[in-house]
Amino acid sequence: MTTAPHPSAGTRPRDLTDAEFAELDELLAATPEPLEPLDAVMLDGYLCGVIVQPVLLESATWLAHVFDFDGRPLPDDADAAWLQRTTTLVLRRHAALVRAINDDGWFDPLVLEFDEDHPPPPLAEGEVDAMAGMSPVSQSLMPWVAGFQHATICFPDLIELPDDAVMSAIARLYRHLPAETDEEREVVALLEAEHPLATLDEGMEDLVVTVADLNDLTREQRFKVDTIKRDAPKVGRNDPCPCGSGKKFKQCHGSA
Repeated sequence: MTTAPHPSAGTRPRDLTDAEFAELDELLAATPEPLEPLDAVMLDGYLCGVIVQPVLLESATWLAHVFDFDGRPLPDDADAAWLQRTTTLVLRRHAALVRAINDDGWFDPLVLEFDEDHPPPPLAEGEVDAMAGMSPVSQSLMPWVAGFQHATICFPDLIELPDDAVMSAIARLYRHLPAETDEEREVVALLEAEHPLATLDEGMEDLVVTVADLNDLTREQRFKVDTIKRDAPKVGRNDPCPCGSGKKFKQCHGSA
């Protein structure tokens, strides 16, 4: 079963309904081959990974990696109506997430919840090995976190920050990915011991809080405007003084 956010109200950007999330998932799956698009759940994590970057990214920059993992361009003959509808839904979700994260410090992630009536899809042999030992909570959150990781791979500014708090927050998310090294397994074991997540609700809450923390940690850099010092225009000695006195420059401030 897929848990999805409710439509927003008031002046907030209109979020997607459950039906629109399902539609978006189908639209992304219809991306022309050989491109490899994200699905709706990975997209949700990817958008959050884009939002908390220490730099503002234009939509044209990150949209390419929605339709293809490697950012390959869509074919020239891609259906225009399909592209417009898909892009509209993606941008609406992005805008709703930006508003929710910045205004509320909270959002409803789109994650997969498996139960007896909705079992997880069958896995390939390699995937089974990779997920061996992962908790049920991490197995449900893994697709979302994989989308977030996709954003950090495409745009590495976040993971290249020399900030221990940022690295710790990212580790709290990456605990839900298959550990590939002894060091990663040690980090996961430490987090499980110090901050266990017994239920999916606890895991989702921790995920949301972590994204909000990352957003706060990178906010100043993301909206920093560099002050550019420009040279004053050159004024001739016989030109009017820029101070507005009406005198020639050489008879006013130019006499200093």
